[in-house]
Amino acid sequence: MDKNFQKEEFTEVIKFTPPLYKQRYQFVKDLVEKYKPKKVADLGCADCRLLWMLKFCRCIEVLAGLDICASVMKEKMHMLSPLPVDYLQPSERSLTVTLHHGSVAHKDPCMLGFDLVTCIELIEHLEESELKKFPEVVFGFMAPSMVVISTPNSEFNPLLPGVTLHRHPDHKFEWTQAQFQSWALETAKCYDYSVEFTGVGHPPTGMESVGFCTQIGVFVRKYPQTGESVQSEEPIEAVYKTVFKAVYPSLKDEKFLQNAVANEVIFTAQNIKHHLMSKHEECDDAPERESRFQPSVDYFSDHLRKLVVDPTTEPFVNGNEVYIPLVTIFSFPKVNRLCGTFEKLCKLIAGKVTLSSDGSAVVFNTEHENEED
Repeated sequence: MDKNFQKEEFTEVIKFTPPLYKQRYQFVKDLVEKYKPKKVADLGCADCRLLWMLKFCRCIEVLAGLDICASVMKEKMHMLSPLPVDYLQPSERSLTVTLHHGSVAHKDPCMLGFDLVTCIELIEHLEESELKKFPEVVFGFMAPSMVVISTPNSEFNPLLPGVTLHRHPDHKFEWTQAQFQSWALETAKCYDYSVEFTGVGHPPTGMESVGFCTQIGVFVRKYPQTGESVQSEEPIEAVYKTVFKAVYPSLKDEKFLQNAVANEVIFTAQNIKHHLMSKHEECDDAPERESRFQPSVDYFSDHLRKLVVDPTTEPFVNGNEVYIPLVTIFSFPKVNRLCGTFEKLCKLIAGKVTLSSDGSAVVFNTEHENEED
């Protein structure tokens, strides 16, 4: 079988699973999960699908997208807005997502300070003049710790059905493996980065020499960026236009933290009250039974059994009122984690939860509950 026939055969059967764009996004996500960057920018973000995927990575606190086409971003940017559940259950991390309209050939101070910059299928869309400016903007000015650049491998094109010159009509060029690696190595050397090459979209068996369908360069800055090197530049005027910004609810915000702590305190206290009232009912119905909690896998009763019996920490009933000491509630892991200190717990629930006159316990009035029973 000659080589020409082989290529014709492969053009009919070659298919990527999952689709190639999903493999590219997964590559970035895996990199994020490995290196845990806090600030990530996606240049050429287009329909924001990569940003949407990355917003679920818990290490990321700042996400930014940049694209030359504002209409494409505006059509899909709603995907990046917080959902109702984000307000009902605020995350412990902060997250801000911003989209900018502008060119990667221009410098803007809003793109400084990022740990990771991704350029997924971007450079092949740049005009020659833009491509010349691109390295200075990304590696020289932005200077992130890591840059990921993906671009089509033109050597793979003969294996793709219907591809004659370029894979997309807007592509200004498509590089061979040698061309991309030459450009990447020269860029890395110029700006003190190292670069490693990989890709996604494996070639058919027996044709490994053509390389990955999408070639990827992972650039890592060799030396930490110093404050002096950043400040040595002349002040840069903002040129990008912000078209979207979303600040997600976070427990780092005092308002959301206060609501979360109050809700968790009430939830915990209600469960303790339930177990306390159940114990009293057991004592009334069967006096011969032992009044202590019975063994249970239930979280609340199990935790209460482990507490040191102390008059100041033991919940009690006084007439129609049930008292749950705050020190007991604070001993529960989630409340403890949210507040950090007992003093902060008292401060956060002030005015949000009904407390005893001395402020030492959560109080429930069971009078109406008894009437309903």
